[in-house]
Amino acid sequence: MSLKQSLQIMVVDDMAISRALITNALEEMGIMKYRVENDGMTALEKLAAHPCHLVISDYNMPKLDGLGLLKGLREYPTTKGIGFILITGNATKEIVSTGQKYGMNNLIRKPFSTAQLQQCIEKVVGRL
Repeated sequence: MSLKQSLQIMVVDDMAISRALITNALEEMGIMKYRVENDGMTALEKLAAHPCHLVISDYNMPKLDGLGLLKGLREYPTTKGIGFILITGNATKEIVSTGQKYGMNNLIRKPFSTAQLQQCIEKVVGRL
């Protein structure tokens, strides 16, 4: 089984359109094993119970933002090794440095193309 076929991803974004753009890009890449959540708190709870290989999360969300989700993932033994990509339209130095401090694996800026997202994912998990 290829990496594309086995890779399990969770997409976390409070905007349905953004989630759809990400999942459509994943499908274009041939990645079909993904779950979606619309807030960081619910995602953290579900990932603690059922971890995946990679989380692609928006930064700006209510309840628990992307960096809060990342920090929470790194605190649990079952989720601390999950790859994490942060998506943001406003990658300030503070967001980037905090993400790096918490163990963010990569960051992608909005808007992005499928090719850019694939390159971003491959830097975390290897060639698809």
